[in-house]
Amino acid sequence: MQPCYLPLAPPDPAGKTPTAFVTSAMKIALAQINTTVGDLAGNEARILEAYRRAVAAGANLVVFPELSTTGYPPRDLLLRPRFVAENLASLDRLAAAAGEAGMVVGFVGRNEKRPGREVTNSVALLHQGRITATRTKTLLPTYDVFDEDRYFEPATQNAPVEFNGVKLGLTICEDVWNDEDFWDERRYRRNPAADLASSGAAVLLNSSASPWHLGKTRARGDMLSQLAAKTRCPVLYCNLVGGNDELVFDGASMAFDAQGRLVAQGRRFDEDLLLVDLAHARPVSAAEPADEEQVFHALALGLRDYVHKCGFKSVVLGLSGGIDSALTAVIAVAALGRENVRGLSLPSQFSSQGSLDDARILAQNLGIQYDVIAIQPPFLAVKEQMKAVFAGRPEDLAEENIQARLRGAVLMAMSNKFGSLLLTTGNKSELAVGYCTLYGDMCGGLAVIADVPKTMVYRIARWVNREREIIPVASITKPPSAELRPNQTDQDSLPAYEVLDAILEAYVVQLKTPAEIVASGISEADVRRVVRLIDFSEYKRRQAAPGLKVTTKAFGVGRRIPIAQRYREL
Repeated sequence: MQPCYLPLAPPDPAGKTPTAFVTSAMKIALAQINTTVGDLAGNEARILEAYRRAVAAGANLVVFPELSTTGYPPRDLLLRPRFVAENLASLDRLAAAAGEAGMVVGFVGRNEKRPGREVTNSVALLHQGRITATRTKTLLPTYDVFDEDRYFEPATQNAPVEFNGVKLGLTICEDVWNDEDFWDERRYRRNPAADLASSGAAVLLNSSASPWHLGKTRARGDMLSQLAAKTRCPVLYCNLVGGNDELVFDGASMAFDAQGRLVAQGRRFDEDLLLVDLAHARPVSAAEPADEEQVFHALALGLRDYVHKCGFKSVVLGLSGGIDSALTAVIAVAALGRENVRGLSLPSQFSSQGSLDDARILAQNLGIQYDVIAIQPPFLAVKEQMKAVFAGRPEDLAEENIQARLRGAVLMAMSNKFGSLLLTTGNKSELAVGYCTLYGDMCGGLAVIADVPKTMVYRIARWVNREREIIPVASITKPPSAELRPNQTDQDSLPAYEVLDAILEAYVVQLKTPAEIVASGISEADVRRVVRLIDFSEYKRRQAAPGLKVTTKAFGVGRRIPIAQRYREL
């Protein structure tokens, strides 16, 4: 590991020595670890292992992510007294293990000042066998996927903590996300990080669990850089890495010197131990991978952790020969290894030979186990069983959905028999407008690409094939189709995906009105059609498998629209 060198403050232009400058060297390690919610013993072991490695590398202080004893987000586990007590016992054991090198560890504290919420989101400074100081999170995010005000009592004040002669400002995640000089609109009146710098903190430390979405890493870096330059304090930011339920945490821990220059950055989507030396400055540049690459690795990490943390070892999925199931299979192999992925082709009389060939070629390219189970015999049997009650009515969506539900039944049978997690393969565009079948293609335990719009699915597929053909080219170039009736294509029922995704982004993410979307140049007919489908399909989305969040606004816990409601903007 190559240390990065960081001065505590820049030279004063007038030639005076800054009061915040500390001449004695201090090496601080940022331990971006992958915790599991509720695995108190496992998280404790992970913290200790990283602490020992950091001490061996020469660290004087080791900083861990937010709520590192419990994992993040613990949600309603926080309402269980035993859970809180066991987390505090873990903290005591960690304190006993701390030697001359200190630890900053995130934990759930008890709020001793009542009335108020029972617990706090806190960090503890552990040193020489004891807890020498604790500090509590001031700003509690309660928007999008966050619900911290439901559980935690916020801090009303925070003061620097002295460690080895250096005054440290201990902050937790959101506490550095409210600088008035960076944000045009702020959610809170206070700026805890700036307050700590004004109170004499020489270094600002942040223990974080900041979920990732596309563009988040760059925005986070810009914000922290400006905060460091404004306060003239180095900012060292330790972020959680890993997947917990629908959230993916990217790591990418950062250190900025007192001029706002990046001097160290941890790996993205992987555990890392970043050693920062507070003696010299060596600015570094941060590479920004392509969007497609970042989303791919985020999904692979989220899938891997969801599977393993839920106790599964393998996955199964349907391979239709289309681009969505192909991309999901590629991500699954990247996450779990080809030996732990099984693909099933489930053809009906409407399945084209081209689609069957594409599914088989994909499985061969990936080296995964591949089976073909035709659903035409059971489909014909069900149709015969329904013949009397359907008499006099033409075939329509009911017969199409029977096929999808038969596929779901077969895939769930495979999941039950072999103990594999079933992956759903629908994308965000389909989920938005309800172009999916309840208890059919929506069957499964995890929706891997449920937050990836169809146009992005195509972009990632081309990135996958950047060096050699993994996903058959025909899966990318042919018109998308559910193949539930003769010569069917998605555009029989939907606008072109470029148009649909533009409306989806504007209406769901940017919260624009239909009139504003029409004014942007999209036809009123398409806008009205898509908006109505989005509004009507809420009941389906509420029953969907959890989906990995990779955009600023995903369907799921961060978007709470009532099902039984009559408000319409059309």
